[in-house]
Amino acid sequence: MDHTTVEKATFAGGCFWCTEAVFLRLNGVKHVVSGYIGGKTLNPTYKDICTGETGHAEAIEITFDPAQLSFGELLEIFFATHDPTTINRQGNDVGTQYRSEIFYHDDSQRDLSEAYIKLLNDENTFGKKVVTRLSPATVFYPAEDYHQNYFNRNPDQPYCNFAIPPKIAKLEAKFADKLKS
Repeated sequence: MDHTTVEKATFAGGCFWCTEAVFLRLNGVKHVVSGYIGGKTLNPTYKDICTGETGHAEAIEITFDPAQLSFGELLEIFFATHDPTTINRQGNDVGTQYRSEIFYHDDSQRDLSEAYIKLLNDENTFGKKVVTRLSPATVFYPAEDYHQNYFNRNPDQPYCNFAIPPKIAKLEAKFADKLKS
């Protein structure tokens, strides 16, 4: 019987199709769910959050094996595969639902995230300040079924074809040792 301990990480880094496509490729990631977190509306739908009025972010909830992939490694990949210096925006996607935010599940995740952001800012990694927000994880609402595993099921979708391949290329170049075979 497998007694693997799993943990959760919840990241918002723009369009959840894009972040999901990156994290699904990692060894040690057991499951990725696209959804909504950080807002005030109960059981929001995609249509609801697209208004920008619910306060939710498009986010992914990652279930991972910390023996294979640490939360720190997930943080490194998260920051390397989106722009954490733009408020409420990733590329052409603009609105509060596209903000950069880490929803921590415990004090350890919060402390690691704070330290990592401080390091990125101290080293001026991006040439401007990291604006990624840190918030305690609240209720995570899985998105509608058609959003799950979206890029793998819709590789020819024009938006995905434009936005996702550069993120995957960066992941493959910088984190090849962490990818599923």
